[in-house]
Amino acid sequence: MTRPPPGERRTRVKVCGLTRRDDALAAADLGADALGFVFAPKSRRRADPEVVARVAEEVPPFVTLVGVFQDQSLDEVRSLVNRCRLHLAQLHGREDLAYARALGCRVLKAVSLEGPEDVASLAAFPGLSGYLLDSGSGGTGRAFDWSWAVEARRFGRIVLAGGLHPGNAAAAVRAVRPWAIDAASGTEAAPGVKDLAKIAALLRAVRRADADVDRPVALDEGMTFPRGAES
Repeated sequence: MTRPPPGERRTRVKVCGLTRRDDALAAADLGADALGFVFAPKSRRRADPEVVARVAEEVPPFVTLVGVFQDQSLDEVRSLVNRCRLHLAQLHGREDLAYARALGCRVLKAVSLEGPEDVASLAAFPGLSGYLLDSGSGGTGRAFDWSWAVEARRFGRIVLAGGLHPGNAAAAVRAVRPWAIDAASGTEAAPGVKDLAKIAALLRAVRRADADVDRPVALDEGMTFPRGAES
C-alpha cells in the first residue's frame, strides 16, 4: 500500500461496545472517529436501538456510526441500519460476500485470525470498505500476532482490534500502521460502561504513535524521510 507523505499519517479510532448515550457523545467529543454499537443478539454489550437512534440525532458531524452484527437476517440488519441511521455495518458472523453486497450499505467485514494462514480469507471479500481483524470469534479482548495484520494490509484498509487499550495502542499503531484501530473492553469500566479517562488516554497514545511514525529522520546525506519509510 502507498504510504502517505510526512505529516498526513492519521490512524482513525473506533470506540466500540457503546450502550449509553452519554458515553457515546463524550467519546465523540474526546475525538473518537467512529462509535460502535453491538446488535448481535447474544452480546452482553447489546445496544438499545432507541438509544442509538438518539445518538445519531446528537452526534457531532463527521463521526461515523457503526453497527455490529452477527448472523442476523438481511431484513433485520437493514432495518437497524435505517432506524439508527448507521453509516456502516460491521459483520462478525458467517456472512458471505453476496450477503454483504445485498445489504445496500457500506460494510466492514470482521475476520478472526488464529494463525497466519487465516489472512488469505480476506480474499473472499473484495471491494468492501475495510476489514476488521480480531482474535477468536471477536470481542474476546485478546490480542493476536500483529505481523499477520501487516500482511493483511495488501487486501485493503485494515481496522486492528483485539485486546487494544491505552497501554498497547501506540505499539500496535507503530507495528502495523493500520487504517484504524478498534477498542471495546480496553476502554471500559465494566461491560458496556465506558471509562472516559481510558478513552482519552487511548486517543493520546494513538496520536503520539502517529507523530512518531511521521517524524522526519535525518540521513547522512542530508535528506529526510518519514521514520519507517525504508521498510
